[in-house]
Amino acid sequence: QVRLVESGGGLVQAGGSLRLSCVATGRIFAINSMGWYRQAPGKQRELVAVATSDDRITYADSVKGRFTISRDKAKDTVFLQMNRLKPEDTGVYYCYGDIWLGGDYEVAPDDDYWGQGTQVTVSS
Repeated sequence: QVRLVESGGGLVQAGGSLRLSCVATGRIFAINSMGWYRQAPGKQRELVAVATSDDRITYADSVKGRFTISRDKAKDTVFLQMNRLKPEDTGVYYCYGDIWLGGDYEVAPDDDYWGQGTQVTVSS
């Protein structure tokens, strides 16, 4: 069974920094992409940043220049360094992985996996 376990959330003042970590565990054959989504109260879950296995990176416009995503592929881990945080960055941050467990791809293709979420609160 695949699990994504996040850590690093918390409370910080505006302008501060936080670093989120997420490790994927289980019988993983390959991870195509890993990244982060967030959900603010009363809003839909949105993409924050994602990094593919060939190092293509996508950021939400709202975090470009402030957040940096990185992966340690050998350890199935993804990080999100968040600098110059703003109150509007507040929300639950979810780790995401597009993961293949191996075997016959036509029978069991890659699938989306999610962490349990970690709260990030930025006070003004």
